[in-house]
Amino acid sequence: MSGNKYPEAILFDLDGTLFKAETLMEPAYFAMFDQLREEGSYEGETPPVERLLGGLGMLLRQIWERVLPGASDDLINRMNDLMLEHQLKLLENGTGELYEGVPEMLAALKEKGIRLFVASNGLEDYVKQVVQHKGISEYFEQLYSAGEFQTPSKAVLVRLLMDTHGVSRCWMVGDRSSDVEAGLKNGLTVVGCNYADFGAGGELTGAHHLITDIRQLPDLLD
Repeated sequence: MSGNKYPEAILFDLDGTLFKAETLMEPAYFAMFDQLREEGSYEGETPPVERLLGGLGMLLRQIWERVLPGASDDLINRMNDLMLEHQLKLLENGTGELYEGVPEMLAALKEKGIRLFVASNGLEDYVKQVVQHKGISEYFEQLYSAGEFQTPSKAVLVRLLMDTHGVSRCWMVGDRSSDVEAGLKNGLTVVGCNYADFGAGGELTGAHHLITDIRQLPDLLD
């Protein structure tokens, strides 16, 4: 059991918090557009990758609306499929990096008896494969993704997680406004991660704590 001073559980966002998403997203994005052009699903230049990176943390459909405003449902569905296909292929080849010190940080929290979860707006296979391929699955009790549970927001996903696992004294750790909102709406302590390069200014307004390196998280507990 965790002592009174520790939260019962810590819920982690994945991209921009534990995983350097751009190290996987960028090569998958360019490969996806090459394939779309090859098969005739899309003509024209590849939109700037910054549109994709600036949308990380949003639901996937919202990201594609940023990348290609006015894209048809058929094209969006094809982009979802191809992006995931290329991401999983790249992961199997060892592409993609965790932020420095993530496994040690998770191990330190688990040693304190804190229950650890992932709460991500990503697709189910993406979230599960990143965690597995990067060797951190042993630390988490369960992985929650908007893709698996079809939740309309991170706040709803977090509420579902809390209700299912009977936890109330939790921390939400993430890098986007959706993480802050999810934590505050559910009465959690919010730790804002201010080190991913793709967040907008003011993204973490309302967070109780700000960290500039994920390795600082265990220190906040003490």
